Amino acid sequence: MAGLVVSGTQVSYIGQDCREIPEHLGRDCGHFAKRLDLSFNLLRSLEGLSAFGSLEELILDNNLLGNDLVLPGLPRLHTLTLNKNQITDLESLLDHLAEVTPALEYLSLLGNVACPNELITLEKDEEDYKRYRCFVLHKLPNLKFLDARKVTRKEREEALVRGSFMKVVKPKASSDHVEAPPEHPYTPLPSASRDLTNHRGVLGKCRYVYYGKNSEGNRFIRDDQL
Repeated sequence: MAGLVVSGTQVSYIGQDCREIPEHLGRDCGHFAKRLDLSFNLLRSLEGLSAFGSLEELILDNNLLGNDLVLPGLPRLHTLTLNKNQITDLESLLDHLAEVTPALEYLSLLGNVACPNELITLEKDEEDYKRYRCFVLHKLPNLKFLDARKVTRKEREEALVRGSFMKVVKPKASSDHVEAPPEHPYTPLPSASRDLTNHRGVLGKCRYVYYGKNSEGNRFIRDDQL
């Protein structure tokens, strides 16, 4: 099978542009695979993953997985990477993982909107990322590594006390489009004279009086001073 690499209990099917897990992959490798790498594909669904009941490591980086991601029960899975997908709803994902992957110890979500990373999103900073880690550890207290960074004792203690208050709000797509007011180029002329179709003269009044000795003519002198 083109693109399939098998080494012992490790199975890789990388960069094949598949939109779903091929049925024959589960049929041929599901019964012995402990490590499955499906990165750099076009996966939107994980249907068919139930054939891999003995998985311990699952690599799903660089796919198109979103908030409708559904994993089967994987009681032995300790490593899951979902880097660079389309996940925005962090809480739903964590609740799902807590239910179907009870042995999970290594999780990486870098490159998803759900993971506030200042290297990807300029609106986020280190404090946002700390809050995110605290919330994840509150939901998944058995994690040892999160996003390739080891979980510290201090983080674990903080998650125990404050984790429930660190929820990362799911960003909402705004459907309201507010148009900026039209910009008018500056002109010193009165507004009535800006209409190119109006050829009538425009008369303006000047509030200033010229009192200098070197007169430049009568154009600054009022009628009552003549």
